[in-house]
Amino acid sequence: MAKDRGQSGEFTGPLKRLLFGVLLLFLLGFFLLWRIDSPRVERFRAQVVDSVVPNFEWAMAPVTGTVNILHDFQSYSRIYQQNQELRRELQQMKAWKEAALQLEQENARLLDLNNVQLDPRLTFVTGVVLADSGSPFRQSVLLNVGGRDGIVDGWAAMDGLGLVGRISGVGNNTARVILLTDTSSRVPVTIQPSGQQALLIGDNTAAPPIDFIEDADQVRPGDRVMSSGDGGVFPAGLLVGQVAEDPGGRMRVRLAADYERLKFLRVLRDYGNEAISDPGGLIAPRTLTDPSETPETSADAVLEGENG
Repeated sequence: MAKDRGQSGEFTGPLKRLLFGVLLLFLLGFFLLWRIDSPRVERFRAQVVDSVVPNFEWAMAPVTGTVNILHDFQSYSRIYQQNQELRRELQQMKAWKEAALQLEQENARLLDLNNVQLDPRLTFVTGVVLADSGSPFRQSVLLNVGGRDGIVDGWAAMDGLGLVGRISGVGNNTARVILLTDTSSRVPVTIQPSGQQALLIGDNTAAPPIDFIEDADQVRPGDRVMSSGDGGVFPAGLLVGQVAEDPGGRMRVRLAADYERLKFLRVLRDYGNEAISDPGGLIAPRTLTDPSETPETSADAVLEGENG
């Protein structure tokens, strides 16, 4: 048995080398034949390709599938990158949209400020709201205008829709506005069209109540509430809001000013009315044109003219 195995091993080695040499010669001859530039060899090559290639379609199917998968993966990678770019552009567009909406709101508020109808004798200073007190016990905002702009305590502040409050505390560069909703706010108002006088009392709610109405039976929900000018608190005729009735039957005011979005406020310059200490001074004396004329003779002439 050992001898038979040794003999078979002696024949296997030379046989392998022989087969390898034959295969190498075949491949070399096939390469040379394929490289020969001759019409006859070209026809032979075409016949070989037509005979062999169609029969190897099943063998090329995995290669074709792999190539298709590779192309699909490359397409998926490109689509993923495009999707990420579109997401980034969408985020940028959302940011631009938010900025555009804010600019639109600011523009609308500025237009409202420009369209407010005020007494032509009243001039104003427009300021930007810097901060809100944020306290449930004090309702106020801070403006970026102050003493350098001529702001004085007590002046009225409005947005583009209605009265907001009054100046209470002035610095060089800033001023604080106490809102109508603050508990320290007391504003004399007139209710139209009945003309009833009342007092708007702040209670830290969005709809402060009105009290001390002369004749409450003449007041109806929906009536306009204007500043009366009594006591020199505010100029007369500034829009405050509309009358509303709460579930308890108490009259309140739905404020015209947009307290949720206070961005710009208009501070009205109000130097008040001239105090009259001498009522007789309102009647100016008649100017004497003739030096010989006396006040008594001029007065008699006036009476004669009126009686004649």
